[in-house]
Amino acid sequence: MNFWKKLFTSRFFIITVCTALLISIIPTVLTAMGQGSYVRGFLQTVSMPFRWAFTKAGEGLRGYSEYFTTIDRLREENESLRRELEENKSRVYDASLIEDENRFLRGYLGIKSEHYDFTFQEASVIGREATAYSVVYTLSAGKMSGIEKEMAVISDSGLLGYISETGTVWSRVIAITEVSAAAGVFIERSGAAGLVRGTADLHGSGLCEMIRIPVDADVRQGDMVVTSGVGSFYPRGIPVGEVIEVSTDPATRLQRATVRPYADFSRVSRVMVVTGYAGEDTTDE
Repeated sequence: MNFWKKLFTSRFFIITVCTALLISIIPTVLTAMGQGSYVRGFLQTVSMPFRWAFTKAGEGLRGYSEYFTTIDRLREENESLRRELEENKSRVYDASLIEDENRFLRGYLGIKSEHYDFTFQEASVIGREATAYSVVYTLSAGKMSGIEKEMAVISDSGLLGYISETGTVWSRVIAITEVSAAAGVFIERSGAAGLVRGTADLHGSGLCEMIRIPVDADVRQGDMVVTSGVGSFYPRGIPVGEVIEVSTDPATRLQRATVRPYADFSRVSRVMVVTGYAGEDTTDE
């Protein structure tokens, strides 16, 4: 009771009531006197801050809604672009596989057409070990596929190396750039003979050298080096590489040539193992 008595007799309550009465009475009196325009102006002035606040609040809500709508749209566009990118990647990958397949088959058929007496076993490269001393490849085929030690291995473009070890379903290949993979060779253009092997100086460069070339032999930059079938287990006629430099050893007065192999040792993925060829010595020792 005391609370309500204090409230009704308080200065704040009296001022509030008087203000409310004036706000309600004055517009009515002015309107009755034909001064409604003043009433409207007064009301517009008084309500302007409120209308401005409500307008900004509405704009804010619309912007908030548009923001999330834009976010959703961008997410959908990003997802669509991601799917399209994945599809394009898949197409590029498939095209790359087809190109690799075609390149391998072209190389294989080219060698096969020149060496119809060769028999081959296809294999995939499933491992590659590169150390400071050697480069060794592991193949997906072994004894069950007729692969034995000391068989020549070729890529789609040239000689890769030879089989150094075999298992039931795997085998290992020593690259032609290693000393132990030396092969008797000759220059296709001139017939100059020699021996291709890897060296410590060239190891890791992907190059090898042709040695024991007579000083008067005709060897030039750009010449093709081919296996001779002499003094090694490689059959005759397999492309080895291209001569990129020729020099003379002052100590022996013999020529030597730096050879860039045709086989791409860093990218090879499929090979053919020469499991047999005409002229092969099959007699037991």
